[in-house]
Amino acid sequence: MTNLVYRCIKQSYKEGIPQGFEGQDKTLVNWIIAIYDDNKLASYISLPDHIIIKRLSEEANISLKRRDGNKTAVALTKEQYKELITVIRSGFLSCHPNEQVAAALVLEANLGLRIGDIIRLRLKDIIRDGERYRLDITEEKTGKKRTFTVPSEIVAYLQDYCMNHGISKDDRIFPTTERTIQRHLKAAADYLDYENIGTHSFRKFYATNIYVNNNYNIVLVQQLLQHSSSAITQRYIGIGTEELEIAIKNNLDLL
Repeated sequence: MTNLVYRCIKQSYKEGIPQGFEGQDKTLVNWIIAIYDDNKLASYISLPDHIIIKRLSEEANISLKRRDGNKTAVALTKEQYKELITVIRSGFLSCHPNEQVAAALVLEANLGLRIGDIIRLRLKDIIRDGERYRLDITEEKTGKKRTFTVPSEIVAYLQDYCMNHGISKDDRIFPTTERTIQRHLKAAADYLDYENIGTHSFRKFYATNIYVNNNYNIVLVQQLLQHSSSAITQRYIGIGTEELEIAIKNNLDLL
């Protein structure tokens, strides 16, 4: 069963509409529970989320368009990154310190993986390959297989985290949900008065830093993010080419 259907059934009246469906009413959840009770879900098993949305929309005559939080989330500044991790790690107001959420977001900012892939990681997924470490994953969102080098500093960071929290190499490093991380991050962002911050802001932070620190090499960022074209990557990070950025800066004539 896809994550979409599972979340909609699991998070009914008590927890509210799942992430990305906040603008919908309870009809969405009721409809999915109804087709589940009628044993009609068999035809939906293993289908991509966007196909399920289309089919449910057609059958229930409900508009099920998801609000794409990834498009509204902005890249973090270095200061925002540090402050968010600090307050999540130390706690604030009624929110207790949460090292798990902080560490998961730190990893997203340093590996560029989506948070859904971060929370599925196990220490044994990182393999020693000669003088380097590599990570082989299949992305949850796209189904694409990725193999890339993991810096030894990140490996050491994860090893220390697992040792300090009694996590074995076979266990999930972050046994939590995207929803929990998103909720905690939103509380921290509200506390710091940051707008348009979501888990994807950490992935955009990674992409933006790679781009700017490597001579505006958009192809490099495209390969790291596994985008199908450099044009998609350019729109994703929201920064122009080096020539464009320099031209804008050189055109300043403030009086």
